[in-house]
Amino acid sequence: MEQHGQPKSLLKKLMSYRNMEYILFALLIFFKLHLLHNNLHARYIDMNLLDDVIAIGSILLVSFWTLWLPRRGRAFALIILNVLLTGIIFSDLVYYRYFGDFITVPVLLQAGQVGELGDSIQSLIHVKDLWLVADWIIWIAIRIGLLFYRRTGTRKQTSGNKSAFSRASGSGSKRSSRGLSRFVTGLAVFVLGFVITMGPIRFYAKTWAIGLFEGGWWNISLYNVTGLLGFHYYDAYRYAKEHTGGEPELSEQEMSSIRDWFEKAGEVREKVNDGTFGAYKGSNVLAVQVEAFMNFMIGKEIGGQEITPNFNKLMQESLYFSNYFHQTGQGRTSDADFSSQSSLHPLPTGSVFVRYPDHTYDTLPQILRQNGYETGAFHAYEGSFWNRINMYKAIGYDHFHSKKDYTMDESLGWSLGDKSFFRQSLAMMSQEQQPFYSFMITLSSHHPYSLPASVRQLDTGEFKDTLFGNYLESIHYADAALGELVEGLKQDGLWDHTILYVYGDHDNSIPDKADYEQFLGKPLTELEMHQIMNQVPLLVHLPDGEAAGVYDQPAGQLDMAPSLLHLLGISTKPYYMMGNNLFAEGEKFVVLRSGAFTDGKLYYMPSPDNLFDNGNCYDLSSKEKTDIEKCRVPHEEAKKRLQISDNLITTDLIPKLRSGVDAQQP
Repeated sequence: MEQHGQPKSLLKKLMSYRNMEYILFALLIFFKLHLLHNNLHARYIDMNLLDDVIAIGSILLVSFWTLWLPRRGRAFALIILNVLLTGIIFSDLVYYRYFGDFITVPVLLQAGQVGELGDSIQSLIHVKDLWLVADWIIWIAIRIGLLFYRRTGTRKQTSGNKSAFSRASGSGSKRSSRGLSRFVTGLAVFVLGFVITMGPIRFYAKTWAIGLFEGGWWNISLYNVTGLLGFHYYDAYRYAKEHTGGEPELSEQEMSSIRDWFEKAGEVREKVNDGTFGAYKGSNVLAVQVEAFMNFMIGKEIGGQEITPNFNKLMQESLYFSNYFHQTGQGRTSDADFSSQSSLHPLPTGSVFVRYPDHTYDTLPQILRQNGYETGAFHAYEGSFWNRINMYKAIGYDHFHSKKDYTMDESLGWSLGDKSFFRQSLAMMSQEQQPFYSFMITLSSHHPYSLPASVRQLDTGEFKDTLFGNYLESIHYADAALGELVEGLKQDGLWDHTILYVYGDHDNSIPDKADYEQFLGKPLTELEMHQIMNQVPLLVHLPDGEAAGVYDQPAGQLDMAPSLLHLLGISTKPYYMMGNNLFAEGEKFVVLRSGAFTDGKLYYMPSPDNLFDNGNCYDLSSKEKTDIEKCRVPHEEAKKRLQISDNLITTDLIPKLRSGVDAQQP
């Protein structure tokens, strides 16, 4: 009997240990952090023993204070903390599946948008995610079982009451002793957590992660060093420091260096001998930003059917840039919008639209309005989404036509179908004074690409009813809408007087290489996959159909504003823009927000730790890796550009630069 009783006695002793619930809490959160990591499917993140130590330490740091509470208070606090941390882990997991990134404070400031994501969020939640709340389910089941047992079982009321009375009548000195014991225990756990968290982090920061906390690189690198909880602590600290310490001041020498950079960039943009400057002065401009429109399927067929037949046809009389890159960050669609209009890079975290809508930018609609254009933005969605109402006023639009201005006669996906959106927008546009600048943002090809069967016109064969197949169908529909837009422009007499600029905003959030290999019918290298996920189409149709052809020079979203201004005969030299003029001479240099870059000859892919030597430098003529040193000089230039852009945005630098120039004038 005693042999059978020993395990029970040991279990009873363990469960009666006053800090047992804290130990169980720490183990459960550690388990959930591992679940998160194992579901990221980020091959470059490999946890090791030090990462586990950091994870345990961060759990201790976030929870040590609960040990200062009496037992009942501690149990309640641990339950609340479990719920909060589980919510953070789950939210990060879902967000990472879509964006390939973690939630930051600026993203939380956009939390009002989460409810608008609807089906996209639902499609990103997997059944296996229930493991994150398995402990809740078990705990609820146990509580129900205990409640049932207490109601039906026999209890020794007298002895229980006596025990309770004895505990309640304990001396004050014992209560004081227990309080001191709790304080010492909590303090010891804090010290332990601090040591085992900061020790490995300092080791990483002095080895492969040198400079990480100064440069900020990108969130995946921070996660690799700090773990998830540490990442969120550092992100909150960074945000508080950025927004409570006032705007950092640049020295006059730094500002002079930035002015010199822009002056040289302006000179490069104006080196043109082909007579295109001002060739289309006074023309209307229509820019169309197509949701999740990627480059890899342009000109391709599936089952003998063209995926983008209208775009392919329009290419025959337009300029098509086959190496056009999206340069977005966390702000996704709003980043594509911002970079295209302002010719500045987006921020490494959050959206400029949300974080700095009140700062000064030199934007395309603002400049065109100053030159006699009527300017309007068209987007059949909530005007507050991405803070567009406020931002569009600030950057120079006369009108912003949002969802409230449209008749919802073709509800598809997130909002109005692209065909009706184009038709109604064109009717509004036709009423505007010419010349006009109109900017349209489409929605029908938005993740999760769930078009109703009634509008599906593409047989995706082996991809039918898959996310990838649904994406192709959505793009096929968006392409059909584009064809109707072109016909509408012709019928309204606008076609021969309008520059049409059509481009994709960002990738489709489908990163599985197997889908692309199956679609393209060939294995893909790391370089090819990186290009696929970062290239979007750009098509420019000029009023007279001139200069049609395929251009393989590298280009990016920052190039839209300076290139269109060039065609309209408006010099960009007075403005603080960073993009290329696609019609200027010389090599083009395109930098992505991640730090990747290309000049058409070399292509650099940064490593997860963002150390230059750990990245890959490719020779595009052979598509093979080459000596990393060949990419060193352009890498420094890429870093410089990103830093200059960040300074302009976060410190509201343009007015200061401009006032400095004015002060230097005689």
